Amino acid sequence: MATESKTASSLAETGERTCWSCGAPRRAQFCNTCGKVQPPQSVDYFTFFGLPRKLNIDLTRLQREFYDLSRKLHPDLYGQTSKQEQEWSLEQSSLLNDAYRTLKDAIKRTEYLLRLEGVELEEQSKSATETARVSGEIKKQVVPPDLLEEVFELNMQLEELRMNRKMGEDDPALTGELEVHKTEFEKKYESLTQELKQYWDQWDRVVDLDEDENRRQVRDKMVDVLNRRNYIRNLVRDVNEALGS
Repeated sequence: MATESKTASSLAETGERTCWSCGAPRRAQFCNTCGKVQPPQSVDYFTFFGLPRKLNIDLTRLQREFYDLSRKLHPDLYGQTSKQEQEWSLEQSSLLNDAYRTLKDAIKRTEYLLRLEGVELEEQSKSATETARVSGEIKKQVVPPDLLEEVFELNMQLEELRMNRKMGEDDPALTGELEVHKTEFEKKYESLTQELKQYWDQWDRVVDLDEDENRRQVRDKMVDVLNRRNYIRNLVRDVNEALGS
């Protein structure tokens, strides 16, 4: 068993695609020849499912593959195998679930692909939120230039509403204005979602052409749209909280 573990570890580190048990070519999860579960390798979620790094994917195929792998990797199937194989099945199952949750959601899929491309939407990320919570600092968010005036006015109105609440006063006109703002921001949010979908098509085309400059341009456009979209989502959340929605 020690020999098997050493071999598997060596293969995983070098990235070789051969089975630890029989030496035949393997896929990410199983050996194509002997069917043995394989040690997890450092592959991205697209590769794990045998998909290209594209944003328009076949969700039916993805779901079918997920259920098929879930059955084959279920820990109960490995109760009579070595401890190492049992551990690998658990690790592969965990990786499978993470990959599926990410790729089935179009926005998470986009954000994940951008991370693979070296881009982290840090100001909107969960890590930034957690850091702000622990430190007590306000999470940094860059206001999109074209929203500066609207956001300034909105923040003034939100502050006025909070002050009114503290003083036990009610201003129906102010509440109505905030409702209008929220509706407008919700429309902008949906519009940005539709714009993002157009860039998915562009991305898939430039990936096939392997043109680095076009690839960077489309990537940067998606980053801009996602940042704007996330910012507006947070504005809508703030208005809802202020209104008690």
